[in-house]
Amino acid sequence: MANISKEEVKHVANLARLAITDEEAVKFALQLGAITDFAKQLEELDTTNVVPTTHVLPLVNVLREDKAVKGLDRETMMLNVKEQEAGQVKVPSIMD
Repeated sequence: MANISKEEVKHVANLARLAITDEEAVKFALQLGAITDFAKQLEELDTTNVVPTTHVLPLVNVLREDKAVKGLDRETMMLNVKEQEAGQVKVPSIMD
C-alpha cells in the first residue's frame, strides 16, 4: 500500500479548508493509499494501441438546418404594440 501519512492528509484537508479529526485522517490515509495502489496497478497495463478518449460516448453537435422562415407581418405585430409612430414601435426616451 502507498505510504500516505496522517499528517499529509491533514495538510491537504487544511488546504481544502476541511476540518477533520485524527480518526478521520487515519481512515482517509488508508483509503487514499488504496486508491494510489490501484492507480499503480493501472500503470502496468499496455496502452500503446489504445486511442485516447475524452468521453466514453461520441459527442456530436445536433444542429438544425439553418433556413429562413417568414416572421409576423408588420400589421399583425403592431396590433400588440401600445404606442407606435410612423410604423415603428414608440418607447420611452432613456436620455434627456
